Amino acid sequence: MDILFTPWRYPYLTSPKSEKAEVCIFCAAAQSKRMRDTLTLYRSRQALVMLNRFPYTNGHLMVAPIGHEARLFDSSEDSLRALIRLTAESQRILSDVYHPDGFNIGMNFGQVAGAGVLDHYHLHIVPRWSGDSNFMTVTARTRLVPEELTVTFDKLEPHFKKVRKDFAGS
Repeated sequence: MDILFTPWRYPYLTSPKSEKAEVCIFCAAAQSKRMRDTLTLYRSRQALVMLNRFPYTNGHLMVAPIGHEARLFDSSEDSLRALIRLTAESQRILSDVYHPDGFNIGMNFGQVAGAGVLDHYHLHIVPRWSGDSNFMTVTARTRLVPEELTVTFDKLEPHFKKVRKDFAGS
């Protein structure tokens, strides 16, 4: 089964989904032959990297295990190793491409902790720049990002293709 997700078409405004997804976005990305449609930049046997469809900033990535797992301790050593390795590679690529002033890297487990996908854990990598926060997220539940997701995908994809070669055995 190949699930399609059309990339966000409006470059300047994003807003979180209000309804629960019918399909796990990470499992769909793991199975899809159309990586661009699922905004998947990298996929190995153990883990994947994809753009966040509702980014806080340009280049907001998510790293997730291929297995549908809710907790870190459910993962194999190989999966955990791949997760941290891809997080480091993603941070390096974002540094090279976007030159942020810093990063937020983290995970949320459970609804009360802010997890948007409850039963497939994932790690967020959010590039940050001095002065990048604004009132729109707080007052209007809307985020302003200056770059359309397809532009971000096109900027990052060539760098992740190099990672594919480096991790061919993964």
